[in-house]
Amino acid sequence: MTEGFLPICRQDMLDAGLEQLDFVYVCGDAYVDHPSFGSAIISRVLTAHGYSVGFICQPDWKDPKSVCEYGEPRLGFLVSSGNMDSMVNHYTVAKKRRKKDAYSPGGVMGRRPDRAVTVYCNLIRQTYKHAAIIIGGIEASLRRMGHYDYWSDSVRRSILLESGADLISYGMGEKSIVEIADALASGLEAKDISFIDGTVYKTRYEDEIYDAVRLPDFEEIKRDKKAYARSFYLQYTNTDPFTAKRIYEAYDGKMFVVQNPPAKPLTQLEMDDVYALPYMRACHPSYQKDGGIPALGEIKFSLTSNRGCFGECNFCALTMHEGRIVQARSHESIVREAKEITSDPDFKGYIHDVGGPTAEFRMPACKKQLRKGACKHKRCLWPKPCPNLDVDHSDYLALLRKLRKLPKVRKVFVRSGVRFDYLMADRDKTFLKELCQYHVSGQLRVAPEHRSDRVLALMGKPSHDVYDSFVREFDKVNEKYQLNQFVVPYLMSSHPGSTMEDAIELAVYLNKLHFTPEQVSDFYPTPGTVSTCMYYTGLDPITMKPVFVERNPHEKAMQRALIQFRDPDNYDLVKAALLEAGREDLIGYGEACLIPPRKRKSGPDRRKHARRKAGR
Repeated sequence: MTEGFLPICRQDMLDAGLEQLDFVYVCGDAYVDHPSFGSAIISRVLTAHGYSVGFICQPDWKDPKSVCEYGEPRLGFLVSSGNMDSMVNHYTVAKKRRKKDAYSPGGVMGRRPDRAVTVYCNLIRQTYKHAAIIIGGIEASLRRMGHYDYWSDSVRRSILLESGADLISYGMGEKSIVEIADALASGLEAKDISFIDGTVYKTRYEDEIYDAVRLPDFEEIKRDKKAYARSFYLQYTNTDPFTAKRIYEAYDGKMFVVQNPPAKPLTQLEMDDVYALPYMRACHPSYQKDGGIPALGEIKFSLTSNRGCFGECNFCALTMHEGRIVQARSHESIVREAKEITSDPDFKGYIHDVGGPTAEFRMPACKKQLRKGACKHKRCLWPKPCPNLDVDHSDYLALLRKLRKLPKVRKVFVRSGVRFDYLMADRDKTFLKELCQYHVSGQLRVAPEHRSDRVLALMGKPSHDVYDSFVREFDKVNEKYQLNQFVVPYLMSSHPGSTMEDAIELAVYLNKLHFTPEQVSDFYPTPGTVSTCMYYTGLDPITMKPVFVERNPHEKAMQRALIQFRDPDNYDLVKAALLEAGREDLIGYGEACLIPPRKRKSGPDRRKHARRKAGR
């Protein structure tokens, strides 16, 4: 066995002196032993608690023998699609097949099936009829109850039933997986494990489900979109580990899927322990001949500082997966890891990122969250920062200063994104000053997402005035220190609520800035988000008010093209959109016009010549 890595084949197991593994981990990703990969964390946590784990990565899903490499494990199989939902991994928002898979050797697409968790579980069941199967990761976590599936345009059952697995370990999983392992090791059968926080189980006996809220039945949410929206909101308001109730969903009145409350957040010491485990921080050497694993290159020299996010954007699934309560590692833990990566032969002096879902969140939003949980029906930053919000960048700033002083470190970047509304709420602008001076390389990417305040409200984002104020502050700092840096905004098209008029308003705004985004994201209805519920039901599940949803592919393409109206390839779509909206005034040669009357000739990419400082 390659020293330090966990087994990836039977011979590795035997070389380790093992005749049988406790767990076999079947994963849709290649094996990368790095703490940015969920499979690496779960396997290392289990081994730290004395359990043996071996990997079967990207098995041939057409061959049942591909999951028989080690024989039957003593305690059970762990199954995950990998770091991404397999459908998102495979398809664009236009449902076109992607060409590359960053989590496969050499970036080759096609090494995992669609709906990988379900396929792998069915594969295991063909041979091991009674083995325990525990599913986890993003695909299982966000499909844990009945859910809208964009790719089939239908409401699908809980993945627990579709896959035939015994348990879901949802969320981040470090605590629940150890409790599951201990329960199995004590002799309990998987079907009898119904008491662990952070898990979902199934039962035929409703009278055994205690202190729980019953969701609308699956058959009801499948036929009635209002019932679906009510069900989703009940789930959404039961994601806090301190206040969440047990919830359950009935299927034909014969089977019940039960979600226990989320696991409690990790303490700082517990989180430090997770990141101190002996990761190899590399992909398995067997992949080198194929070109390695592209996704590793993106994060190899980055540092995870925190998890959880109280930003709570409606189009983001973090609330349903990681939760709103921020957990952070200690400075000592992060600096120790930074010293380790600076000793890597490939390290060139640049730490690519220090952050998490939101870079500068280093503590819970307020002091009461670790005692009473996050507010059930209020948000920390929207529509305006809560009066109880603790706005403080000092801890993150101190961490960045320590990292900057390390030998061999030339620059520390902040690339995982800052919340400009949180930053603007801080009266002390020291962090903004040092961010510009030391942690930006020409461009700072932030996410205003749109121009229309009505659309922004449906996104759970601050009003556009906040973004404009931030850009002005950013420019002032850069002017003071004579830095040629500018803000690059992330923008989203076709989010629920966005009409053609809203898209045109955004294009007009961008024209005034003389700015053309190089990248635009189309709203992608993925499981577990408020926005996806809006997309499917046409209702805001929080208010139950109707929401306009653009579903026509051509209309969506026009909204997207308007954001990049200067691209000659988008001319026909932009013109069609303006004519449809009766905005012929924006077709011409005037300064306010978006396009000329006739199509521009194709030529060199003009976007880089048109780029200007956003916000000027």
